[in-house]
Order: sequence, then structure tokens, then C-alpha cells
Amino acid sequence: MEVSANSNKFFRFFKERKGISFLKENDKIIRQFIFTIFFIGIGIWFIKHEKSELKEVKNVLADASSLWIICGIALAALYIILQALMYYVSFKAVQSEISFKQAVILFLKRNFVSVFLPAGGISSLAFFTKSIEKRGVKPTQIHFASLIYGFVGILSVIIVAIPALIYSLFQGTAGSGVWYAFAAVVGLSILVFIIYNSIVKKGSIYRFTIKFFPSAEIFIDDFRSNKIIKEKFLQVVFYSIIIEFVGIAHLYVAMIALGFAPSFAAAAMGYIISVIFLIVSPFLRGLGAIEISMSFILIQYGFENVNAIAITFLYRFFEFWVPLLAGASLFLFSANKLLMRIVPSFLLFVLGLINIISVLTPAISERLHALENIIPISAIKASNYFVITAGLFMLVNAAFMLKGLRAAWWFAVVLTGISIVGHLTKAIDYEEASVAMIVLISLIVTRKEYYIKSNAHLRSIGFKTVLISISAVLIYSILGFYFLDKKHFNIDFNWFESIKYGLQNYFLMGSSDLVPLDHFAKRFLLSINICGFLSLGFLIFALIRPYTIKKQTIEDDFVVADEIVKKYGNSSLDYFKTYNDKVIFITENKKAFLAYRVADNFAVVLENPVAESDAEMKQCIIEFDVYCYENGLKSIYYRVPQESLSLFYSLHKKSLFIGQEGVVDLTTFSLEGGAKKSLRNAISKIKEKGFTSTIHTAPIKDGLLQKIKAVSDEWLAGTGRNEIIFSQGRFDWEELKRQTIITVENAEEKIVAFLNVIPDYAREEGTYDLIRKTNDAPNGIIDFILLELFTHLKSQGCTKVNLGLAAMSGMEEAETFPEKSMKFAYERIKFFAHYKGLRDFKEKFSPTWYNKYLVYSHDYDLIQAPLVLNKVVKP
Repeated sequence: MEVSANSNKFFRFFKERKGISFLKENDKIIRQFIFTIFFIGIGIWFIKHEKSELKEVKNVLADASSLWIICGIALAALYIILQALMYYVSFKAVQSEISFKQAVILFLKRNFVSVFLPAGGISSLAFFTKSIEKRGVKPTQIHFASLIYGFVGILSVIIVAIPALIYSLFQGTAGSGVWYAFAAVVGLSILVFIIYNSIVKKGSIYRFTIKFFPSAEIFIDDFRSNKIIKEKFLQVVFYSIIIEFVGIAHLYVAMIALGFAPSFAAAAMGYIISVIFLIVSPFLRGLGAIEISMSFILIQYGFENVNAIAITFLYRFFEFWVPLLAGASLFLFSANKLLMRIVPSFLLFVLGLINIISVLTPAISERLHALENIIPISAIKASNYFVITAGLFMLVNAAFMLKGLRAAWWFAVVLTGISIVGHLTKAIDYEEASVAMIVLISLIVTRKEYYIKSNAHLRSIGFKTVLISISAVLIYSILGFYFLDKKHFNIDFNWFESIKYGLQNYFLMGSSDLVPLDHFAKRFLLSINICGFLSLGFLIFALIRPYTIKKQTIEDDFVVADEIVKKYGNSSLDYFKTYNDKVIFITENKKAFLAYRVADNFAVVLENPVAESDAEMKQCIIEFDVYCYENGLKSIYYRVPQESLSLFYSLHKKSLFIGQEGVVDLTTFSLEGGAKKSLRNAISKIKEKGFTSTIHTAPIKDGLLQKIKAVSDEWLAGTGRNEIIFSQGRFDWEELKRQTIITVENAEEKIVAFLNVIPDYAREEGTYDLIRKTNDAPNGIIDFILLELFTHLKSQGCTKVNLGLAAMSGMEEAETFPEKSMKFAYERIKFFAHYKGLRDFKEKFSPTWYNKYLVYSHDYDLIQAPLVLNKVVKP
């Protein structure tokens, strides 16, 4: 249904905001990706530079004491408990409370996601608040308690670090870089305190934030109202300091477990420096940076290079990998489908890194010699190529798995299988093979979460392209290598060698016995590599690109849907459910249907299904969910009435308030009284100027349609709008020909406004669709034509008039963050003033307001909803 200043702007705004959000999200991903590659590069450089020592490191770690390793794992469990206690008491410090179990889960989940977030330790504090909110804890209290947790975590490091650094200063073991890092942490702590103090006292930072980010005012005001209980705050500090000593103990135990003389001073300084790097590290929880810095500190205290690296690796296992794996396990066995998709992706990414590092590091000689007696050396070399290639593809494929692509899942299974076999046949690396087996199990367990199909046409093109490119490279290789002069490679190539070297270089495996002797030979090999890379890249793109099945519109479906609407229709939107822009889904028993449009990988359904009963409606939703699952779609329901929410909740769906629909009671509506004075005056002025209304019944003549088409075009051009559909109609000549049209003409009989009356299947209710006017129409003309509509509908026996949706308005209590943001934007931000104007316009007719919602399945769906909705309203 169309309204002045209506949904077109609403969706246009969503599109713009989504565009901004999309760019911001990609900016973060790009920056994190660059940082990740940088530190992975440092790690690879470190491994290659120190590969002789790393071989010894493996041997040192293999001789570690099992008893002391168990002690280290026990300390890791204590570490997790203490971190949970910090959260538990932090909530008590802000006069709130969570259970200890919730605190453990909160720490493990946040610790896990912090690995993937920029400034992960800090930014992760904003995650996983939903379950706590459901227990009655306000979002501001959650964020305030999280802030205390984060701040105290930094403060305790400073408390422990000061005496240790002073001692090291006298011993001469603290370098300038250590002091710079320590100064950065102190500076960060001071900055956090200054910001907090300014917010509490409404200082300059508070005023600056409100000026440039007015939407933050609600959150900040709630934040200021929270008070800290001093005793509980000190208890948080106490637990945090114990955690620092547990960290020192971890490093101390690592020294003992590996059979070295332990040094408390070295353990203290090594731990403190590693934590400082952890705090200032922008990503991946200091991965790479901590290993290098801690090894350097331990070397300063007299440990040999190999021993220092071994101690650091074992420490990181206790302090980093044990909690991380605990968090991963928690996610893996969680019922949350979103997390079930994230965990295998993460594990695949880790396996990819393990594959690359495993190939770059030296193999254990004893295992390698044993393997050489079983399989030929050429097979061992091939296994190395397959493992490192699989590792590189895993790093890329992990990102596509997050999208839920079925083809990406199959790729992951194949790559993981290759890794299992490859690790065993390249050097009997059963440790890496075990990790690959765990990843494979996680993929099998979560297989149902990956159902989005890839484009079959592109997949076919990809295979054909690869076959053609392979054939071309074979011909190019055979002719190239065969006819190359011996001086280029010092080999007189035969046909077999030409094929072998061509395939090796096409698949980027390289040939160790093929040494180019001049620039021509190097360029020749490079050309084959480039051909291989491009064709394989296209193959991957074609195989895993998302593909949405678009069901063809079937005329018989509309016939059945029309019959169901006539029998069971009960909504003003039912007319648009059989509009020609929709796709119809009908249940097997033909007793219910729903109407939807597809955008991206979403099927956006208009309101509820039309059904004989609630049971049939529920069955329709269930059948449609199955259809969406089988065809790689996700469903969203737009403009669902509040009375239907319980049915959707029973199917584990979620909802977001999007506005209210106004319905005027014609039996009580009157222009009498002081509240209607302005409306009476506007109508009187319209009549005094000689404007009159005419009701035209179907069939409408072409001449009249031409006249109102001119009005429609002028209105669209004057308002800068385009036709939109889905929950309203467009100027459709054939549809309007069959409807009642109300026009307003001036004294010269020129039409200056019109609206069309459309079928309304709600009992005793009438409604309209298009309502448009010329640019020179006087003020109040829309009020005038609506009152003429009221009179006409009343004469037709209607007792109600549906005025349509007033987007974003009518929210009394906002509970979730999206709802609070929407409420604040509607009430405070000028950009949304037209929504208030629309609400005020409809309020003149004293309607009863009914809440409308967007129903979705996962939080990720809500993030993508604005862009998707913007697409489905376009013709």
C-alpha cells in the first residue's frame, strides 16, 4: 500500500546504510587480512630462517615430561576458572549477576572469537550478550561489567610488571623496546580512565561523542547510571593478579617439563613481555609476535635458541591453545547453527596453516628414513606438494565456508582427506594427520549447515575451461619443451618429459630437476604457471559461487492461490500476495500458500501464509523451510502481525519490530471536535477553491487512465521516486482498469489527485494502493481524497479503513540493540523526520495502531535484511 513519504525512502535509507556498513566491514576484513598475511609472513620467515633449530625443537618437545605437561594443562583449567571468576565478580561490581557457568561460557566464547577480531581482546567484549540479556541483565550493565573486566586485565599486568621491570632494569636485561611496550599499555590504561571519567562527568569527550555520534547518547546515559561496588572491584583486581601469577607459573612449568633449570625471573619477565605484546597486538592474539618476543627474552636470560623456542611453544600450548580449543569445542557442540558454521571454518583455516608450516619445516629424519623403505622418494616429494597446495586452498576455502556453500564444504572434505594421506606419506607426521582427522570429523558433524548451492551453469563452464586450458597447456608444453634448444634447460626433451614438466608447472608444483638457464626459459615456465593459476582460480570460483534457484512463475499456482485467498484471506496485504511480481508456494494439501520474492540467497515472504487455520499456516511455513533448505535459500517474513509471532516463535524464529499499521474505525470516525479543527479547515479551503471528487467504477476507460497516468508520472518525477512493489502495487494499466478510481478535479476539470481502491480481505475493511497528486495540487488535497474514500467505503458497508504502515514508529519499549537504534533514529535524527511526519499525518484520522514485525531465523539474516528488502521492492 502506498503512502506519502513512504517505503521507498525507507528502503533507500536501508540501502545506503547497508552500503556504508558493507564498506566498513570490508575495510576491517581487508586490514585484518593484511595484518594476518604480514605476521604469517614473519612466522614463515622465522621458520625458514631457524629451520635447523626447529628440527632440534621438535626433538626437545618430544622428550617433555608427561607429568609436568599434565600439570600445565591443570593450570590452564585453573586459568579458565579464574577468568570466569573475573567475569562473575565484574557483574557483581555493577550490581548485576550472572551464574558461574555463564561466566565460564562467556570467557571461552569471547576468548575464541578474539583471535579473529582486530584488537581482539578488547573488541570481543561486545560479543555474546544475548543469553545474559534474556536473564534480565541490561545491555549497558553487560558492557559496563565487560569494560571493568578488560580494564582490570590491563591494570593487573601493570601492577605485576612494575616491580619485575624495575628488577630487570637493575639487572640490565630490559631493552628499550620492552619499556616502549610497557609505556603503551600504561598509556592505554590512562586513556581508558580518562574516557570513563569524562563520560561520568559529562566532560569534553562526552560532548564530542554526542555531537558527532548522537545515536550513542542512549547507551552513554545508561552507562553513566551504573555504579561500581568498590569491594567487588578490588576482588576483580585480586583474581586478575592471580591470573598473572598463573601465567608465570605456566612458563615456569614449561621450563621444568622440558628438563631445563627453571628461572623465576626469566619466567616473570618472559610472561610480562608476552602479555604486553598480547595487549598491543592488533589481531590474532599476538600470534607470531609473542613467540618471537618471549624467545628473545628467554635467550637474554641464558637459554639457548633451541631451548628458548621450545619453552615458548610449550607455554603457548598451555596459555593459548588449551583455552582456544576449549572454546572451539564449546562452539562445536553448541546448538547455535551460526557457530556450527564458524567453527569448522576456523579449524580448516588452522589446518591450512599447519599444512604450510609442516612442509616448510624439516621432517623427523628417523621417520623419513623408515618411510623411504616403504614408498619411493618421488611419492614423498609429491605428498609434500599436495599438502602445501591443499593448505593454500584451505586458507581461501575457509572464507567461502562461512557463507554456507555446499561446494565449499565438499572442497574442505577433499582437501582434508588429501591432508590426512599427505601427512602420513610425506614423513609419517601422525600429529598433523590427527589434526586433519579432527577437522574432517567436525565437517561431517556440521554437514547440514552447508546447503547453499553453487551455480551449475558456471560449474559446467569451469570444468570445460579447465579441460580446455589443460589441453592447451599440454600442447603448448609438448611443442614448447620438445622444440626448445638444449641451451635453455640443458635437457634434450622427449615427448614424455614434455608432458611431465608441463603438468608439474601447470599445477604449480614445480620441477626440482628443471633449472632454467636464461631469461627465456624462466619466462616460459612463468607463462605455464600463470595459465595454471588463472584456470584453477576460475574453476574454484565457478564451483563455489553461490547459486540461487529461482522458481518459475506458474499460472496454475496463481489460480490456486486466488481460490485460497477468496476462502481464507483476512489481511489488507492478501491482494498483493497474488500480484504478478511474486512467486507462489503452495502446500501439498493445497490448503495454504505464501507469496515471496528471491533476492541474493533469501526468499522474502510477504506477511503470513494464507491458510485455512493456524495449523495449516504452521505446516506451510515448515514445508517452505524445507523447500528453502533444499534450494539454498533462507526465509524472511516481512510485515508479520503481532498476533502471529507465537506461531513463528514455536518454529524457533526471531522477530524485529519495524513499525505500526493504522486502521480507522469508520463507525466512530467524525470531523467534529477541537482535535479535528485543522482537518475541517483544510477540507473547507479545498471545496472553496472549486475542487470536487469523482468515483469511477470498473471498467475504467482508457481516456481516464491516460489522465491519471500523467498525474502519476508527474508525482514520481516531482518526488524523485521510482515505482516500488512487493507490499504495494505500481501503475499497472490492466490492474487499474478493473478497479475503482477516486479522482479530484479542479474547476477546469483537470485531475490533480487520484487513488485506487483495491480488494481488502480483512472482514469489513477497505483500503487503497496508489495515492498520487500533481505538483500544483493545493495543500490538504490528500486529506480531502482520503475523506472521500472513507465516505465511499462506508457506503459499501465497510466499517474500517487500513491506512498502511508507518515505518519505525510506535515502539514504546526498545529491548534489543537494533530496536534501540531504530527508536533513537526515529525520535532524534533529522534524516528520519519524514517518518514522524508520516505518522503525524495518519494520526489526524485517529486510527488504531497494530504492530508489525520482520521475522528471521539467524542474526546474520538481520544484518543482510536491509539490502535484501531493498532489492525485492524493485520491479
